[in-house]
Amino acid sequence: MPAFSLEPDQLAWCAELRRQAAERLRPLAEKGEPGQVNRPLVAELGALGLLPRLFTSGALDLCLMRESLAYACTEAETALALQGLGAHPVHAHGTPEQRAHWLPRVGEGRAVAAFALSEPGAGSDAAALTLTAEPDGPSGWRLTGEKCWISNAPDADFYTVFARTTPGAGSRGVTAFLVPADRPGLTGTPLDMLSPHPIGTLDFDAVPVTTADLLGEPDRGFRVAMGTLNLFRPSVGAFAVGMAQAALDATLAHTAQRDAFGGKLRDLQSVSHQVAELALRTEAARLMVYAAATAYDEGAPDVPRRSAMAKLLATETAQYVVDQAVQLHGARALRRGHLLEHLYREVRAPRIYEGASEVQRGIIAKELYKELYKEPHAGPEADA
Repeated sequence: MPAFSLEPDQLAWCAELRRQAAERLRPLAEKGEPGQVNRPLVAELGALGLLPRLFTSGALDLCLMRESLAYACTEAETALALQGLGAHPVHAHGTPEQRAHWLPRVGEGRAVAAFALSEPGAGSDAAALTLTAEPDGPSGWRLTGEKCWISNAPDADFYTVFARTTPGAGSRGVTAFLVPADRPGLTGTPLDMLSPHPIGTLDFDAVPVTTADLLGEPDRGFRVAMGTLNLFRPSVGAFAVGMAQAALDATLAHTAQRDAFGGKLRDLQSVSHQVAELALRTEAARLMVYAAATAYDEGAPDVPRRSAMAKLLATETAQYVVDQAVQLHGARALRRGHLLEHLYREVRAPRIYEGASEVQRGIIAKELYKELYKEPHAGPEADA
């Protein structure tokens, strides 16, 4: 990792995180059951002091954590990220009572959080949510409907749930609620997915919630969701960069040692140029991730665009790098248990979740045109 944008203490911290991930977290990850929350792993993230940092660090620190953990243990990275994604709305918008009850438990790894936004018919189009919050008395609602593709479902201890409180209002009629998993009427079903952590559906059968369960204000939940995603999208890119760097390093070692055609693989110009391309793309993605995270930490006005760009470039880059690394390794990379076989399975999902690549392109274009028409003399006639 270059020191271009990082201080020596940050570089040292990243190295320490990679060591901890390899020595303390990976053994726990390897003992986990696929499709189930690995609670010992989550607890160890708490014991290492990483989970509390989700609520005290900025976006750049979050990216450095996710990149470093992903390099050595993708399962640990994902466990950390899901705790942050599910609990950040509580940290940012929760009541004092909600924060006091849940955040210490999340930070210690005793409570597992989940972010419940997607639905069977409203994945990338988050404003099309149909989970209904029907009024129930002067200060309550009943949630009815379904959530789908929810990470950590149905094993989480609580969910940040987004429901429609005003029909026909699009994004303006969505409210965020904190819903404990033991709330009556809430059930879940696991989905058999290409994923080491649980992903499932949640069924809400008139689940009771009150004003004490609100995260933010009624009908303002879309801002809660987008604010969370603007923070976590660059760090999804950091996750991807960590995987790309692991694949690149494995490829450097393999091509330097592998005998082929009377020399080493690295002696073939086509191979060395391909490795150079992998390094170039990985570094470009890393720098864009750092830039987006820094913009978030500084409160820059273009955070949505930068976050979308970072997530898009880094996840697409990681897919390319891992795929090419597999090609350069040959059949051995597809053997179960090989690092690249693992990365090949892990790298695909980030191009979809938290806004698919196509959604990120739409956000980028929208933000660009928004800026264009903010200019005093800009407009359709400017090109005439």
